[in-house]
Amino acid sequence: MQQGVTPAADGLEGKSWNVVGHIYTPKLLSPNAFIWHARIPDGTFVPPHIHPTQDEWIVMLDGRLEVEFGDDVHKAGPGDTIRMPMGIAHGIFNRSGAEATCVFGVAPSRKLFDLFTKLDGVTEPEELVRISAEHEVDFLPPPDAA
Repeated sequence: MQQGVTPAADGLEGKSWNVVGHIYTPKLLSPNAFIWHARIPDGTFVPPHIHPTQDEWIVMLDGRLEVEFGDDVHKAGPGDTIRMPMGIAHGIFNRSGAEATCVFGVAPSRKLFDLFTKLDGVTEPEELVRISAEHEVDFLPPPDAA
């Protein structure tokens, strides 16, 4: 990691990604940690998935998110920190009626920066799942239709 400041409006190396409708802007990358700013529109979500090699967290800046750990739903708003331990399935949902902004982080960084680079603009769910699995993020199968 290089010393210095990543300005509020900038991403590392000028990067920003559109991942499932969320805008992710990388702010810090080292082998030990990866941190990115996220704008999460109302009505969008990241389906339940597992990071088998990383702890993940979210620090809420504005808006509200819900994080589901199976049937256990946690609601978070400005100033709250959401903790998602490695190996535990979690899904992230914005059902608030407004955009949410937050800062995500993972430790160690592993392959997540490269994953977001490859997912930028991908809209096909099967392709998203395939690419994610190659980068140590495992999406759960969708629930059976009743």
